[in-house]
Amino acid sequence: MSKAAKRDIKDVWIEYKKTRTELLRNILMENYLHLVRYNAERIHVKLPDEVELDDLMSAGIFGLMDAIAAFDLERGVKFETYCAPRIRGAILDELRSMDWVPRLVRSRAHKLDSASKQLEVELGRAPTNDEIAKRLKVSMGEFEKMAKDASAVGLVSLSRKWFETDSNKDVREIDVLEDKRGADPVREIQRKDLKELMTKGLSRAERLIIILYYFEEMTMKEIGATLDLSESRVSQMHSSILARLRAQMADRKKEFAQATAV
Repeated sequence: MSKAAKRDIKDVWIEYKKTRTELLRNILMENYLHLVRYNAERIHVKLPDEVELDDLMSAGIFGLMDAIAAFDLERGVKFETYCAPRIRGAILDELRSMDWVPRLVRSRAHKLDSASKQLEVELGRAPTNDEIAKRLKVSMGEFEKMAKDASAVGLVSLSRKWFETDSNKDVREIDVLEDKRGADPVREIQRKDLKELMTKGLSRAERLIIILYYFEEMTMKEIGATLDLSESRVSQMHSSILARLRAQMADRKKEFAQATAV
């Protein structure tokens, strides 16, 4: 390992921003490569077996490279927080451009969805996995593979752009989704309902600020870095949103009081 690589990573960042040398960029790439693998593995587990992890890693590396080039040390935000959405976005962009979901996988996903909806109508409740497998006349092993493929097909929509920042950088839906691994499903449904209630009627930029601040627990600085806005601008928009939400809640209380008085 070179002497430069042994230095404190903060010093490497400072010198890289001054010189923009390929050597220092590669040191930074090596230092944060584990973030690419982490995000690639999280996405890979939801995809069909035909998708190679190495392909996702390759796409994520380009996202990491772009994040290193654009990162602003003066923002006071951790690079790990700043680069994650760009790594995921690069991976999903690559998946979309590859059109990796084969026709057979799409067909199976459609059959699975149709069978599930039909059984729900017939039974008056959500069907079990065993009931769906029997309706499709497949083994549980085959059903699990179909369910995994169906989840992968749905992942494509997560790459769609929510809005474009002033610097022409895309913020995509996948950037603001919470990690559901090991989560309580009841709690997640409650969180989803609350999120929809809080963000109803807001613009896409306003929705992102509310979601990132209250549901992803990011700071104003981190949100500003992610959306390419100043911290003061994010704070200003946040205050404006809260004022409007309070007004809406007051109106709803009046409507409820009038309705109960009738």
